[in-house]
Amino acid sequence: MADNAGMTDAPKAQDNERTFDILVAGAGAAGLALAGALKQAVRRLRIAVVDPKPDAGDGGLRTVALSQGSRALLTRVGAWTSLEPLAQPILKMAIYDGGVRDSVRLEQMSFDAEAGAPLAHMATNDDVAASLRKACDDLGVEMLRGAVKGFAPGRQNGRIELADGGALRARLVVAADGARSKLRTLADIPTVGWDSGQSAIVATIAHEREHEGRAEQHFLPAGPFAILPMTGRRSSIVWNESHADAEAMLALGAEDFLRHLERRFTLKLGALQVVSPVRSYPLAFRFARRFVADRLALIGDSAHLVHPLAGQGLNLGLRDVASLAEILVEPLRLGLDPGDPGTLAAYERARRFDVVASGFGMDAMNRMFSNDISPLRFARDLGLRIVDKTPPLKRLLMAEAAGASERAPRLLRGFGL
Repeated sequence: MADNAGMTDAPKAQDNERTFDILVAGAGAAGLALAGALKQAVRRLRIAVVDPKPDAGDGGLRTVALSQGSRALLTRVGAWTSLEPLAQPILKMAIYDGGVRDSVRLEQMSFDAEAGAPLAHMATNDDVAASLRKACDDLGVEMLRGAVKGFAPGRQNGRIELADGGALRARLVVAADGARSKLRTLADIPTVGWDSGQSAIVATIAHEREHEGRAEQHFLPAGPFAILPMTGRRSSIVWNESHADAEAMLALGAEDFLRHLERRFTLKLGALQVVSPVRSYPLAFRFARRFVADRLALIGDSAHLVHPLAGQGLNLGLRDVASLAEILVEPLRLGLDPGDPGTLAAYERARRFDVVASGFGMDAMNRMFSNDISPLRFARDLGLRIVDKTPPLKRLLMAEAAGASERAPRLLRGFGL
């Protein structure tokens, strides 16, 4: 879905420095969603997204499970229409605990979709970003090609210096430039966190039988192994191993790799075939000490990096988007300063607890399940079964995962700003 429609190069050094109301650094899903949401709410705003490779992707390898709240936001921005045909509804989620060589892995907990309301939708990161780029083009968001080199906040705006010598100004700059955020570094915002000791092996698998919209999470001693349904007879896998073991798996020949994969996936869907490149990504938990600075706000992976255990990384980033957009929209409509310190402080207060609690919770769950200690295994399996047999608890977990509770920002509940 990627294209270069509406793409222009950022100003060169000899050109006048253009000034925007909002300048987003980073053309990933979070940055594009914020630009689109604000432009849709206040059409007169001057909004631009700048990125050195705005249409870059990974060939559809990495995927995301879009929650109900995220789908509502994408619908309001105008991206869901083009994305929905490419997304696979998740109709059932099953959780297992066991060993790689166990002949039978018992289902400890399951969730079923209600009529007309899938638990989530699986889509590739590339397709999500492409649908948002199209929505931004339709709304008139400017897409600029350029790499951030410097950042200097001022009384009325922040100034972005570009690698080619050009510069841009904005009343508010938003860092959506990823886990290694250049803007976060330039603003001298430190991060807190740690390496999980694991890498995620990611690939797309074809299988003989239909998955029927079923997702599975297998808690294995080395780490979680997720099977995520994609369109057609395909599934995406996210296979956690130690760094060393992940590297060894990627060094195997195709037949040996497939044999290890079959032990974890099992052959319930028939013969398997790897139909994509196989890559690994190191996993970590990390968040910024501050989500704001003078004339700057952080969203998405620039603000936090979490374990992909529950597929909440992008959903967490879109919760940033919904919160920041809701806080900014009224000052922007009134012609007030979106970079006002009080406004930015309100955004930080709104997001910090959710981000830190979600990140610690996923990291703790991964640590609790990534082992084969018998007493701990007994306790966690008992806990899962108790929750599975307690409908109010299951409904609470489903509501939290959906991200669309009554306390959620308006965009996540399907309302306009």
